[in-house]
Amino acid sequence: MKITNQDLIQSYIITQARYDFSVYEKRILYTIIQMFQQLLDGKKLTGKLRADKDLFGDYQISMPVKSCLKDESDKNHALVKKALEDLESKKFTYEDDKVWEIIRLVQNPKIEKYDEIMTFRLNPRIVSAFMDFSKGFSKYEFLTAMQFESTYAMRFYELLSGQTKPITYSIDNLKIMFQVQDKYTRSSDFIRKVVDAAKKELDKKSPYSFEYSTVKRGKKITSVKLYPVFVSENRDPILERTDLKRQVSPRWSLDKMVIDYLKENFMFSDTEIKNNVDLLALAQSKLDLMYELSLLKVKAAKARTPQGYVIGVLKKLVK
Repeated sequence: MKITNQDLIQSYIITQARYDFSVYEKRILYTIIQMFQQLLDGKKLTGKLRADKDLFGDYQISMPVKSCLKDESDKNHALVKKALEDLESKKFTYEDDKVWEIIRLVQNPKIEKYDEIMTFRLNPRIVSAFMDFSKGFSKYEFLTAMQFESTYAMRFYELLSGQTKPITYSIDNLKIMFQVQDKYTRSSDFIRKVVDAAKKELDKKSPYSFEYSTVKRGKKITSVKLYPVFVSENRDPILERTDLKRQVSPRWSLDKMVIDYLKENFMFSDTEIKNNVDLLALAQSKLDLMYELSLLKVKAAKARTPQGYVIGVLKKLVK
């Protein structure tokens, strides 16, 4: 089965979440995110990938076991079964204005051995979390993420992909995010086993890696400052060309009518449109964007910065 590469857009809710997943659990989640992004873009799922809503509103997911293996040489079907078993035992906390509840991440996992197809059920609130971009999003290459052999490399890749400015994380915060509070009691061990190990794999495989410096309080290392590094030779050239076209001209992603409306009614500059093109393209694929913009016109005119008001509202609408 040929798997096509693409840039995935991942909610910061998932990027910054606290969890400790195996590599195979992460590959299952990456495939789920890819599936729903394709549906969000109005594309049909191919290659025996299915995501069908049942009468109760849950999603019935089907995907080939091979879709979660590293490549054709990867025969670790037992680890896929273990990943499904572990995901079924893990829970997700959901809360909105009306309800707080605990939801199993996946339910009723099953593998059809003859067809080598895995199936399971997803609660629609899990899907909503995957597609909730109100707190921002990160963008990364699907196939690159699937090739990592370390969950630490996967997590750092998600945190750093597309970043250009230094980011500082405390050691304690990273431990909580990765759910390894009981490991690496010495900060130097965490740096060696987690940070250095992730950097080594990112340098080799990822278009986004990092350099770092340590921050000390007294003699103890308390934080790491990450300096994003773009490794151009590891970037998919086809995706890079698409990205460059999008940056040069928003018309690659947005309808001319939308661009003209943003300029004429909300005084967006070309630069402001380019800086927000991913969000605008996402809103265009998910909403009747022209209708939503027409509703915002009056309130935006009263806002201190109409452009900021529009972007803030669109982030909430694509949630």
